[in-house]
Amino acid sequence: MELKTRMQNFGLSKTTTNENDKAVKTDQPIEKTDETFAPLLLKILSPVELEFKSNIHSKLLDILDLSLISGIEEKEARKQIRSVVKKLIDDESIPLSTQTRHQLIKEIEDDVLGLGPLEALLYDPTIADILVNGYKKVYVERFGRLELTPVRFNDDNHLMKIIDRIVSRVGRRIDESSPMVDARLQDGSRVNAIIPPLAIDGPTLSIRRFAVDKMTLDDLVVKDALTDYMAGFLKEVAQSKLNVLISGGTGSGKTTMLNAISNFIPNNERIITLEDSAELQLQLSHVLRLETRPANVDGKGEITLRDLVRNSLRMRPDRIVIGEVRSGEAFDMLQAMNTGHEGSLTTVHANTPRDAVARLENMVSMAGLDMPAKAIRKQIASAIHIIIQLSRLEDGSRRITSIQEVEGMEGEVITLSEIFKYTRRGVNEKGMVLGQYCSTGLIPKCMANFKQRGLKADLSIFANNLS
Repeated sequence: MELKTRMQNFGLSKTTTNENDKAVKTDQPIEKTDETFAPLLLKILSPVELEFKSNIHSKLLDILDLSLISGIEEKEARKQIRSVVKKLIDDESIPLSTQTRHQLIKEIEDDVLGLGPLEALLYDPTIADILVNGYKKVYVERFGRLELTPVRFNDDNHLMKIIDRIVSRVGRRIDESSPMVDARLQDGSRVNAIIPPLAIDGPTLSIRRFAVDKMTLDDLVVKDALTDYMAGFLKEVAQSKLNVLISGGTGSGKTTMLNAISNFIPNNERIITLEDSAELQLQLSHVLRLETRPANVDGKGEITLRDLVRNSLRMRPDRIVIGEVRSGEAFDMLQAMNTGHEGSLTTVHANTPRDAVARLENMVSMAGLDMPAKAIRKQIASAIHIIIQLSRLEDGSRRITSIQEVEGMEGEVITLSEIFKYTRRGVNEKGMVLGQYCSTGLIPKCMANFKQRGLKADLSIFANNLS
């Protein structure tokens, strides 16, 4: 997905400039043109053309030895398939327009070697998510909104072949004994598939697209996901090796934010990323990427995220980046943060910073350790320094709604202080959310850390004047 398109997906507001040339965020959303919301245009073969395509496909399978095709490079394989299909079409002597002929050949190539009907969607840079609800319904998300496409699979078996092709490429499997799987495409896009008997209405496939061009904090500032003051603060947070927890709901931009913040990690540090399904794309020179592994057919060989966290501590990391904590690995992560691996980052699903802290506490309890609640909270309070809360609003925009500092413990409670926040003011007649960012006026304790490390530590950004 191109950078311009992804920036449209991430936020929808504009930036103005005051007399002091400082960026100030207005509460007026960008005027989106009719072209922006234009429906997805895909040329679909007619029923007669689809029947002709099916016949050509069957004849192709009779002629070609696909076991040999799979052993050569895709470019050469496509060339051979294209040559045979062209000859088969010529032999049938059915009149086809040049455009239809090219489309038919391309679709057969994709069915044999690619992802079938999904290939056309994967080439569209405006699409952020592809959601297949059975073979008859394929939805996409564009500009933060879902829409139904005319794309269809032939039947459940056709869809299952595509799912098998995706998961087998990353060494995983899906069948009745293991009907759920997480995988990824070659471009890093995240894939989740679930099939019967768990999926009642047929195989279901969800693809979260990831772009080749990475968004930076400056890009997010332009799209009003945060202010330039907030971006400057987060830059110094990364450089001063504070531990960061990024919280938000599904699709709120947690991974994008983590990637953007990681750009400010010094290149001379050794970073280890740990994920269930590799999707982080850190733009650093010394990065080791580790991924969990599910159990095999015999139920053996599983490598959990907790196993990876414990093993990574023996690999001399300067920082550990965990794609998302979901379970008992939270305990090992906190231990790592408290034992010299400063500047680590992770994400968690939660609606507010306070909920994120509560979820961490619950996940530590899932590690099977009989620890009192106060001891767990002390671990969290000493390990986590900054919590960034992201939200995806109803107009499709994604914003940082709060940045909070973990100050420590007061009695039995972890104390949080809000540094920046986004205040909603309503919704305009076009359904776009109106609001503004502001600082709370509190100066965080971490500013002392900034100064000790020789960073700018500009206190003026905390004046309550970010509108």
